[in-house]
Amino acid sequence: MATKVLMEALSPTMEEGRVVEWLKAEGETVKAGDVLAEVETDKAVMELQARADGVLRKILAPAGSTVPVGDLVAVIAGPDEDISALLEQRRPATRSQEPAARTQPRAPETKVTPAPAPPAAVTGGQPERADRIKASPLARRLARERGLDLALISGSGPGGRIVKRDLERIEAARPAIPAAIPAAAYRDVPLTQMRKTIARRLVESLGPVPHFFLTVEVDMERAWDAREALNALGEEPRISINDIILKVVATALTRHPECNAWWQGDHIRYFNEVHLGMAVAIEDGLITPVLRNAERKSLREIALEARDLAERARARKLKPEEYTGSTFSVSNLGMLGIDEFTAVINPPEAGIIAVGAVTQQPVVHNGSVTVRRRMRLTMSCDHRVIDGATGARFLQTVKRMLENPLALVW
Repeated sequence: MATKVLMEALSPTMEEGRVVEWLKAEGETVKAGDVLAEVETDKAVMELQARADGVLRKILAPAGSTVPVGDLVAVIAGPDEDISALLEQRRPATRSQEPAARTQPRAPETKVTPAPAPPAAVTGGQPERADRIKASPLARRLARERGLDLALISGSGPGGRIVKRDLERIEAARPAIPAAIPAAAYRDVPLTQMRKTIARRLVESLGPVPHFFLTVEVDMERAWDAREALNALGEEPRISINDIILKVVATALTRHPECNAWWQGDHIRYFNEVHLGMAVAIEDGLITPVLRNAERKSLREIALEARDLAERARARKLKPEEYTGSTFSVSNLGMLGIDEFTAVINPPEAGIIAVGAVTQQPVVHNGSVTVRRRMRLTMSCDHRVIDGATGARFLQTVKRMLENPLALVW
């Protein structure tokens, strides 16, 4: 009996996947559990497995194509079985991406984007899937060619159908690329699944979430000395300043559970365990692996796990449960020389700490001017969950522990 191979939801937030590579060829015999293809989700490269025995009779989504979850990508059947009925059911929803765009170095998008459409041309709420939008075939083709999002255009045709004149109206409202700029002067790079998700999540966070920010400056001399002393023992793993910060934040959250929370719309969920997200920069964007029950782990355990998670995050090998479910997050750009910054909250979390660089500065210490290692921490707070004084008390505890690391064992 023929079996449909569908684009599966390989991560909790996945809406579509890009086929990176088919590991089985048409005509090849497969068994249930065999890996058919590698699929890029919004977070990682995952394996698409066969759900039945048979022959991979037809591949419908070539490598490089992007397919919505639930769409048909291949068919497994007997060698001589008629699969024409299944092929006729297939929706033409895959979007091909040029292989060359995936092999070229990443570069910032320089394509001129449309000016904001008039209020009448923009629909409210979340964008709809393209295959559910009422639009004429000509309008769909023109939208693809001109880089227009049909979900953001209201139609003037029968029943709200988007027609050619609606696209012409939007085109007329956006500035044209100056004739003086030749096509060779810029390059358009298709969005990866991760970059699409980052764009969507930023809108979900910075728009609805009422951020406010608190900054403290921390004396890092004792934390620095403690790290040097531990690393002088010659044991693995070597401890980083970031490891110490993760341990301190996890411990401080147990003393301030009001910051270890999720906004849930009609209620606030306070957690008894600390699942700490640690932002990791990778080639396509940012991913936040999670240190589960970080409050129970020793500094050495945190250092070992943080390195393992970061390495697998950069290799796009994390499992969905390893990058979802964090209750609070830490983002550190200090190693890149950034003195201070503000991080965007990852909903439904209520807070995130942005860590700057440890630098030597002249300061007044014990009544005299001396050079000390200093670091700035900025906490982004969701004001629906965390009030100013609440966030300030939490940051005071973090500062106190970093300035006296012995507080971790007290």
